[in-house]
Amino acid sequence: MSGRADSDTDPEITDPGAAAAQDTEPDAVPDDEQTDAGEPDDVDEPDDADDAAEGARRARWTAAGTGAVLALAGLAAALLRLTRSAPALVPAAYAGGAAVCAGAAVLGSRGRTRRALWLLIAGLMVMALGDQFD
Repeated sequence: MSGRADSDTDPEITDPGAAAAQDTEPDAVPDDEQTDAGEPDDVDEPDDADDAAEGARRARWTAAGTGAVLALAGLAAALLRLTRSAPALVPAAYAGGAAVCAGAAVLGSRGRTRRALWLLIAGLMVMALGDQFD
């Protein structure tokens, strides 16, 4: 790119130290010097890898737990609808949705959380569709 830079460029853009000099707060401390009171400076912060692993672990537990709960709820609804006078398609839909949610729980426990989410949605839609036939 040819040409000169603008001569009226804001000093905050061209010189990072100028931004600290223009700070209007009297007791302002630059971000790199701030520490929490009482916390030693040599404490290691958790790595991004630890945060990612914790997030993945939480997603697996959430997918597995949600799938298991929805599978049990669908199975209970299928058993309740089976005892009443409802068309046979209704308890079958609840049982099918429960089976799909159980599959989502298995996939979620193995780390396939996106597929588990879509299976949970599909299982709930099957159960809702079965409820419409009642």
